[in-house]
Amino acid sequence: MPVDLKEDKKVSEMTVRELKDLIKETIYETVDPDYGLELRPEIEKDIHKSVDSDERIPVESVAKTLGLQW
Repeated sequence: MPVDLKEDKKVSEMTVRELKDLIKETIYETVDPDYGLELRPEIEKDIHKSVDSDERIPVESVAKTLGLQW
């Protein structure tokens, strides 16, 4: 949903739809700084490989390793 506007475009030159989209995008970026970013293909591949794997580490083990109380 990223808005494709010229940096130097004036608000008075925007359509209502463009202005609404710009406001929404600004809110999304404020709430989630990673909004609009894409994963590199190799990272995406690693994530799919991990999800498809049967290997799991119990959350209790991870918490213990990190020194967290679970």
